[in-house]
Amino acid sequence: MDTLPEITIPIPSAIKLHKRSKTLEVQFGHETFQLEAEFLRVLSPSAEVRGHGNPVLQTGKLNVAITGVEMVGQYAIKLIFDDGHDSGIYDWGYLYELCHNKEAMWDEYLQALRDAGASRDPEVSVVRLFQ
Repeated sequence: MDTLPEITIPIPSAIKLHKRSKTLEVQFGHETFQLEAEFLRVLSPSAEVRGHGNPVLQTGKLNVAITGVEMVGQYAIKLIFDDGHDSGIYDWGYLYELCHNKEAMWDEYLQALRDAGASRDPEVSVVRLFQ
């Protein structure tokens, strides 16, 4: 009987919350990444954001901050945001993906905002004049 190859999911060696800069510093081995609170909030793995297969575009999260980080077993962290969102469980695999694909994921999010005529800024309402 053939056995499947073992899949190794990288485990962070350090995670630090920097409240002033609103960033989460994540270290995988010798690589260190800075993930902004807004980025983590709009790409939360929660059902509220992922929408059970129909993602819900998060708008107006420019000023969001992370107020806490909690361990979830030995496999993930839960981030608590100052807008009340606290249901996303960021497992090590997803956190690794966010770190290594940050630019592409952010560009995709920004394009989705443009396509929807929405804004990152909670104080801005976008009005489309022409379709």
